[in-house]
Amino acid sequence: MAAIASRATSQPAVYLQEAKAHFQKNPRLKDVVAHRQKAHSVAWNCDGRRLASGSMDYTVAIFSCDKDSCAVSRDILYRDHSDIVNQVCWNPQHPDQVVSASEDKTIRLWDARTNRCVQTVRTSGENINLTWSPDGQTIAVGNKDDQISFIDPRTFKPKAEENFKFEVNEITWNNSNNLFFLTNGHGCICIMSYPDLKLQHTLNAHPANCISIRMDPNDKYFATGSADALATLWDLDEFVCVRTFSRLDWPVRSLSFSHDSQMLASASEDSFIDISMVETGEAVCQVACNAPTFSVAWHPNKHLLAFACDDKDKHERDSGSIRIFGIPGLM
Repeated sequence: MAAIASRATSQPAVYLQEAKAHFQKNPRLKDVVAHRQKAHSVAWNCDGRRLASGSMDYTVAIFSCDKDSCAVSRDILYRDHSDIVNQVCWNPQHPDQVVSASEDKTIRLWDARTNRCVQTVRTSGENINLTWSPDGQTIAVGNKDDQISFIDPRTFKPKAEENFKFEVNEITWNNSNNLFFLTNGHGCICIMSYPDLKLQHTLNAHPANCISIRMDPNDKYFATGSADALATLWDLDEFVCVRTFSRLDWPVRSLSFSHDSQMLASASEDSFIDISMVETGEAVCQVACNAPTFSVAWHPNKHLLAFACDDKDKHERDSGSIRIFGIPGLM
């Protein structure tokens, strides 16, 4: 698969032109059947050879991705959950370990090399948000009661639990693993030291509910998405807003940085996913979609974008598919 030239990463104008040309040559979408009902979450593993999705039908699907052709096919369907799977997340340090968070009040750890659940951790509430620390040593899960549990994936026991008096949305660590971020219903970003979980900063980021957050792989920026339909880019050292992305008209539900940190994908209920240049805010392209998008994820070393939408089939039933944008050879 032809890549955007590495020399362009230091020259935004050159990168923009090469990125536009790349996606003009590779504009088509590939639908991959995943579930019986809509998928809520998609995530690539750390080496890009596997993709996971979680669904309304209580299942977790694992797909393989051919490193040369980029063809994606489903390998495993896990059925152990008894309620909606809201999030899936891979161990950043292990390409075969994936965790899922469900409204059945459990998180489950899976080994993608086997057709079984490795471990189940019962939680106190219906789980809606999930993240795995960059060092692979901690899983954080948030539930509908605005509680975050920090779980040791080696012992499957809680390290800590934090309760909040406001709506907690997406959560994440910085790549250095010493700060923990959470978005909330007041439009704020709360930044806590880690592992002691002491509040360091509260950023008044948006005038409406702050929904989503994502770290730049280079640890220079982070991005947030809000019910005000804006995606905002923040300097990770100074905690100041660098720029906003305003092409969407609906709440920004999901964000993802490309592996080279040059592009930001923003998804909402709009009929397209916006892909913009991080350093300039200029538009790279728009990925057409026929339904609200729940989750977007860039491949960890290719310019492939996976996403999950509320797609329907010809009978107006959930299609249960995930979609891949940027696969070559689909003209």
